[in-house]
Amino acid sequence: MTVTIFDRPDVQEFLNELSGLNNQDGDPRMKRIVHRLMSDLFKAIDDLDITPDEYWQGVAWLNDLGAAGQAGLVSPGLGIDHFMDERLDAIDAAMGIENPTPRTIEGPLYVAGAPESVGFARLDDGNDTNGQTLIMQGKVHGADGQPLPGAKVEVWHCDTRGFYSHFDPTGQQAPFNMRRTIIADDQGCYKFQSILPSGYGVPPGSPTEGLLTALGRHGQRPAHIHFFVSADGHRKLTTQINIEGDPLIHDDFAYATREGLIPKVVERSDEQSIHANNLNGPFAEIVFDIHLTALIDGVDNQLNEQRRRAAA
Repeated sequence: MTVTIFDRPDVQEFLNELSGLNNQDGDPRMKRIVHRLMSDLFKAIDDLDITPDEYWQGVAWLNDLGAAGQAGLVSPGLGIDHFMDERLDAIDAAMGIENPTPRTIEGPLYVAGAPESVGFARLDDGNDTNGQTLIMQGKVHGADGQPLPGAKVEVWHCDTRGFYSHFDPTGQQAPFNMRRTIIADDQGCYKFQSILPSGYGVPPGSPTEGLLTALGRHGQRPAHIHFFVSADGHRKLTTQINIEGDPLIHDDFAYATREGLIPKVVERSDEQSIHANNLNGPFAEIVFDIHLTALIDGVDNQLNEQRRRAAA
């Protein structure tokens, strides 16, 4: 027997009460959001006949998720981060704005305060000897297509074990390993030396893995490198590139892969290239130019100031 109570007048009045819509205090925007989310939840309980046991299993999972600090991990895993990017793209399209360099998700592992240099930076400290040397470089362009000297390029990635500094459970990485801020030179160019990162998965046995397993999904990501790029008069770009050839590029549990963000990886073994980069042997090279877009009426309409990030 199916019993539904969502549409009863007393339930609708109860939703107004719990979300504060029947008083003059509080935050009107928060009230609207809570009312909508709780209405959707109540209706789902009715429509899907969610039992008290199932509901409290969900509460226990949320407690585990918070204790593990994985809300920022399950968010991309459930496609929310990608959906937000799609909405921003649609808003831009409605305004006639083209994004030559696509945006994509930030992920939860950015750390503010990385060491800063001009033009060039060495990201890795040389201790991860399993990684192939990488030289990545490119030019930052403004909305007018011209080079942007002084643009800020923040870059971060994991090691060959899939661990990021500041979040490495083994404690092997020094602070800010494989994290740098590069100020574009007077030609708008940035360049860094590092190693090719590896892909990685969500922590085994974690609440995030448990949910993905229940959905019949994996929790693996392809190898990638993150970027924040900003400059005066332009909107801040959040993006990441995938490492060409990774078998999971189009099967990323975080749905971050986008066309235009899979640059070619060129193997360099000639003496001229090796000498020009002050290296001792062959290396991988990625060339990736970045194009920023102008502020909207003097404002960055996509800047996220509220997200809590680790600061070291």
